[in-house]
Amino acid sequence: MGYIGISQVKEEPLDSIAEKMIIIEGDSIFKQSIALDEVYIFGKLEFASYKDKLNYYILRRKTLKVYPYAKMASERLEELNDSLMRIKSKRKKKKYTKQLQKYIEGEFSDELKKLTRTEGQILVKLIYRQTGNTTYGLVKDLRSGWRAFWYNTTAKMFKINLKAEFQPEYIHEDYIIEDILQRAFASNRLVKQESVLDYDYSSLTNKWSKVNKHKK
Repeated sequence: MGYIGISQVKEEPLDSIAEKMIIIEGDSIFKQSIALDEVYIFGKLEFASYKDKLNYYILRRKTLKVYPYAKMASERLEELNDSLMRIKSKRKKKKYTKQLQKYIEGEFSDELKKLTRTEGQILVKLIYRQTGNTTYGLVKDLRSGWRAFWYNTTAKMFKINLKAEFQPEYIHEDYIIEDILQRAFASNRLVKQESVLDYDYSSLTNKWSKVNKHKK
């Protein structure tokens, strides 16, 4: 499967000889350039066989399904950690953690129980993408309040690897998942949340495109 990803320059200089000043709405500072969001130009999806094409669309369906849960996990964990830093009392910290855990379970546990094993494994990888922590690490951390949540809804049911990391640099399927996400972000099919991991999607695209060419 071939991909081409091109990252657009973030700063676009004005092309006039005369100095031009732009006032951005809500900003009193004069600017000589406009900051642009990063944009990717995606290549046409190509598949070596019908089986590869089928596998891709199955993976895409599963990834789009579980990504919102990974996004939620990141947001709730950040909310929890920020709140715990402000709470001094151990008793109040424990109480707040339990309240947040009940909220998460009430809102999402029924849906998570409907996930297949592969969907659960993709979710674990995406949680690592969003938080930089394995689900095992989050479960092990009693402060996070995720122990009962995960073991009651996913881990025991699916027997999935909670230590799995998201490694699009080394694992081709993880790169495909990243590509699926980037395409979904660009089409506004998913609400974008930046990964906390340090990798460049464009560089990954070039790397895996070369690998695929050598295989042909």
